[in-house]
Amino acid sequence: MRSMKATAKVGGGMAAHFSGHETFPLRQMWLKKAFDQSVEGGLVRKTVFMDESAIASFGVGKNMVSSIRHWALACGVMYDAQDGFRIPSLASEILRDGGLDPYAESPATAWLAHWQLAGRCFRSTTWYWLFNHVTAPTFTRQELEEPLARYARVLDPKHRLSTSTISRDLETCLRSYAPRAAGGSPEDFAEPLLGELSLLQEVHKGQYAFRRGPKASLPDGVFAYALVDYWNRKAEGLSSLAFETIAYAEGSPGRVFKLDEESIAQRLIALSDFTARKLEWTDSAGLRQMHRKELATEDIKNMIRRAYD
Repeated sequence: MRSMKATAKVGGGMAAHFSGHETFPLRQMWLKKAFDQSVEGGLVRKTVFMDESAIASFGVGKNMVSSIRHWALACGVMYDAQDGFRIPSLASEILRDGGLDPYAESPATAWLAHWQLAGRCFRSTTWYWLFNHVTAPTFTRQELEEPLARYARVLDPKHRLSTSTISRDLETCLRSYAPRAAGGSPEDFAEPLLGELSLLQEVHKGQYAFRRGPKASLPDGVFAYALVDYWNRKAEGLSSLAFETIAYAEGSPGRVFKLDEESIAQRLIALSDFTARKLEWTDSAGLRQMHRKELATEDIKNMIRRAYD
């Protein structure tokens, strides 16, 4: 929900990161719980996640408080600043009382969170890797562990991650989209926010597959926002972008949202009217492209606002 500049890069995102969630998938109300700790001016004191009163303030256990902090950072609901954590304006517009989606009930919020994790890759290396590098029709967590470990070693040769760290991160990632059917407390096994997106399914016990195709719950505003965000980070100086890049390139909306070609083409065509021709589709002599005119920050924010109409 907030653009963040990269440092040590993971596919155009942030430094490699495989922990912080305490093995808890993101729950529906957790982003709101973090947001509600902010005071006037959008400041969240870092101590609110560590004080003895944190368990009472958040209404969850100590490890879950740490997980809420992680997810709020990973999803762009807050960012690290000198005086604490700061809430960006877009997150405030969505989650404030009376905002676009104060209880994170809209699919638009879940799709935005997924884009942050699997498209932008901040504190979410496994999410990015899973949706951009795994091409097998079906897979198990165990089958993914060694390829992900190799990817991690390429990103950061100096630090060798343990097998257990990789395994826990993968398990949390998979359960974020395909939750376990039964288990412990209601809070522990509540439906994760990303589970409603139907991006991943458990076809057999322990065996998973992506669900590719049209995504009826994905708003045009979120798709447009993701496209512009990807464009700005990967090809900022270009006024046109090939269909194949939008559909298949690493970190692209087509790949991250698991859309099929026909669905992508239909959405790109619709964006001409949706953006008043600031994004425009052309198909000439077999060359399919999107063209763009200058987009102001307010234009991009309006894409998000319209996703909640």
